[in-house]
Amino acid sequence: MRADAQRNAEKLRAAAAELFQERGLHVPLKEIARRAGVSHGTLYNLFGSREALIDEVVTDLAADRLDEVAQKALSFEDAWEGFAYYIEKLCELQAVDPAVADVVSGRYPGAEGLMTVCGRAKDTAERIIERAHRAGSLRPDFTGADLAFTFGANALLARATADAAPDAWRRSVAFLLDGLRTEAATRPLPVGPPTTQQVYEVLQNLTGTP
Repeated sequence: MRADAQRNAEKLRAAAAELFQERGLHVPLKEIARRAGVSHGTLYNLFGSREALIDEVVTDLAADRLDEVAQKALSFEDAWEGFAYYIEKLCELQAVDPAVADVVSGRYPGAEGLMTVCGRAKDTAERIIERAHRAGSLRPDFTGADLAFTFGANALLARATADAAPDAWRRSVAFLLDGLRTEAATRPLPVGPPTTQQVYEVLQNLTGTP
């Protein structure tokens, strides 16, 4: 890569990192180019697509943050405390970091590196759920699909209340966690958990992913 192209690529990475964290992964590419001080065409010439740019600047950051939360959750001696910590911290990340909110929702399946991170996070989340199930503290009918819906709903709430009531998500999560304790399961759920395909389709609808 020529020196001028390398400089432009670095400016684009920096601008994308800033705007993705400020506004989420859907920010117009023209705005990223404008902040970097280069043309829209230069962005496409260097990266080719939004997904490629996302993988360049977001994937490693998302991996670090998601892995940190997951490992901390697994380090709790009390499985319920670890489970509650995991939900609270990821919901908090969704509220304060729009880029991570989009990552947790699996918004850009074309970003292959990012999807690898999401797959690893999903596997770890299943471990956290199973650990709480084995401890008898998490109601046994709660599944990974339910967790995906939890994060999808929280992302919408956090985004809608960011200006008017930025801590509203905390109240919602507190109610949720109390309802997920084993002793709260006083009656059977009216329907079974959604299938993997149903979860995928619902998250597509929630995030507006084509």
